[in-house]
Amino acid sequence: MPKLKRAADISLGINLFLFLIKISVGIITNSIAVLSEAFNSLTDIISSIALKKGVVISRQEPDDDHPYGHTAAQPLAAFIIAVFALVVAIEIIQESIGRVISPEEVKNPNLIYIVLSITIITKIILSSYQKKIGKSFNSTAMKAAAIDSLNDILASSIAMIGVFCAVQGYLYFDGIAGILVGAFIFKTGYEVGKENIDYLMAKSADSNLLSEIRKISLQTEGVLGMNDLRSHYIGDQFHIEIHIQVDKNLSIQESHDIGDNLRTEILRLKEIQDVFVHIDPV
Repeated sequence: MPKLKRAADISLGINLFLFLIKISVGIITNSIAVLSEAFNSLTDIISSIALKKGVVISRQEPDDDHPYGHTAAQPLAAFIIAVFALVVAIEIIQESIGRVISPEEVKNPNLIYIVLSITIITKIILSSYQKKIGKSFNSTAMKAAAIDSLNDILASSIAMIGVFCAVQGYLYFDGIAGILVGAFIFKTGYEVGKENIDYLMAKSADSNLLSEIRKISLQTEGVLGMNDLRSHYIGDQFHIEIHIQVDKNLSIQESHDIGDNLRTEILRLKEIQDVFVHIDPV
């Protein structure tokens, strides 16, 4: 998908730009809040690289080694992003606690305000774009990136408030802001990891989707009833296994056609990758 790949490239370019300006300003101003934000952008860069690779791999056609395709690449990439974010968050929180205990003066606050304002505006636009692309292509990794960008807006706002308070003489607020930024990174990592581990662990579909499949099945001509319905994730989409009852007096061809018609209808649901229909004559 060219648009999905382009979105990953745009995310990578923007996050690299934000990291460079924040790490430079963080070093110049000696602000742990800004340095925390810089490392937050570093996690975004790693995320963007993993996202880009995951998108490319997930769109590859099935092969002999991967007969069900490569759709698990995106949730796997998102899970790697989550683990990395958790590690970085812990490091940021530890360093920020040290700054609360032994606060240091923040220099050139106007430079910080400019950089964080640029970050907030950029992330508002980027999050909206990523959310649109993620929804259009049902990309779990891009949706995760959109959530992360949204959290970055709040994290940058907190960093700016912390710096403002530090400039007013409450130096330890810079460290507190760093802790809060680290906490937001941790929260994002946890939520993204929790969501994508469901994809990797082949979680069943929710009750709403299963109800929709049952409705479609029982409304399909020739289907007299259902014996069983099972589902599980393959990557970020579902495989469905369904047992239907048909008249035992039908020919094999007629029974097959009923099952084939049902499979076609269920595959119209965007969440479904494949359907396996078992025929039970009654």
